[in-house]
Amino acid sequence: MTIDYLLNYWKTNRIVTEKRVLEAFKKIDRRLFVPQHLWHVAYQDTPLPLLKGQTISQPTTVAIMTQALRLKPGMKVFEVGAGSGYQAALIGYIVGDNGKVITLEYFPELADMAKRNLIKAGIKNVKVITGDGSLGYPKEAPYDRIILTCAAPDFPPPFIKQLKENGIILAPLGNHRFSQQLIRATKRKGKLIREALGSFVFVPLRGKHGFKE
Repeated sequence: MTIDYLLNYWKTNRIVTEKRVLEAFKKIDRRLFVPQHLWHVAYQDTPLPLLKGQTISQPTTVAIMTQALRLKPGMKVFEVGAGSGYQAALIGYIVGDNGKVITLEYFPELADMAKRNLIKAGIKNVKVITGDGSLGYPKEAPYDRIILTCAAPDFPPPFIKQLKENGIILAPLGNHRFSQQLIRATKRKGKLIREALGSFVFVPLRGKHGFKE
């Protein structure tokens, strides 16, 4: 399977239609963000293993989430769950040179991998940080967009404060570790207006506001 096959599939089935999102997937080579021994299956539409029991999500899931953010050039975006850096790279490409991405990873080994991969991909507007992502990152707040690439019981309270008015936050939410709803919420007068975008399964958010061990 190739990226051209996936792009055609998404467009034909109207899964992803936003031009800038499709362009990002064409420009950012997913092979740079998976272990070398998995390069031959980099564009199979399935999750692939990374380190520490974490995964890189299947391309279609990443595409759906990227489009759901309604990104625009110049935005500042906060991501929780850097993984290998793929989602951050796509967002960084879309927000452009005047935009910025802060991505926070719980596992230092993965954060180091993400940094290396982003350099290889030529993405310069992404900052990778290690720590408890469930607390957000107030130093760079407020954000135009916030995305969690890991499952949480609910939106962590710090995120609501760190999101700009009229900003969008996106996350797979639910009390069950093996089934979540992808929820997109817009901040209106300090409150979140929510909409469900379908069922997904993600690795759990770690930290104070994540799933308890």
